[in-house]
Amino acid sequence: MVDRLIVVGAVLWGGVAGLLVPRAAYRFCVDPDEPWADRCPEGHPVNGWIGPARCRECGAGGRAYGPGTLSVALATALVCGLLACATGARPELAVWLLLAPPGVLLAVVDFRVQRLPDVLTLSLAAAALVLLAGAAAAPEHAGDWPTALYGALALGAGYFVLFLVSPDGMGFGDVKLALGLGAVLGWYGWGTVLLGTFAGFLYGGLYGAVLVVARRAGRKTSIPFGPFLIAGALTGLLVGAYAA
Repeated sequence: MVDRLIVVGAVLWGGVAGLLVPRAAYRFCVDPDEPWADRCPEGHPVNGWIGPARCRECGAGGRAYGPGTLSVALATALVCGLLACATGARPELAVWLLLAPPGVLLAVVDFRVQRLPDVLTLSLAAAALVLLAGAAAAPEHAGDWPTALYGALALGAGYFVLFLVSPDGMGFGDVKLALGLGAVLGWYGWGTVLLGTFAGFLYGGLYGAVLVVARRAGRKTSIPFGPFLIAGALTGLLVGAYAA
């Protein structure tokens, strides 16, 4: 009964938090040389960073813009529910639930404009390490904070090498994203780091192959890699949490 309540609470949390993501996603979805979007497509000011992407000045009832609020909320609720099912009542679940909405935000932004803003990736990495330090101080946790730190450094260094070898295939934003993903994966050990990393490359490779087969992309077409890195990290995290 307790675990069921935890899962239900996590789903509700994810749904509510997901409702706050679309406006930030819209504002972050700009080209690298442009300032953050501060107006709706019709030119009306966008107030604040969190909430649905809907302009109240665009006619009766307002006009939606940016990513769909319902789809983002459902995706965030699903992610949080899966994390709760895998983690249970352990203290690190609070960390996963707090990091899930920014992870969804990063995936949406990168998928739409192939950009991973520093303010999000570096904040995610810092928040992951700080929050996991708090979880490590709580009783009945199932992870290891030093390994989380080493995982962040190792995955960041590994992606940095890939960036140096092939800057066209690996963006520097992916390198900074790897710091946060390495931290959450490293919490459950090196096996989880390897699994989450492999899954991310697998998902990205499959997506690229499907685009090539469907003739919607060529072999050298650039694709957003961040969403697949995040999906792979989620896969590793779910397996690591369930096995811990």
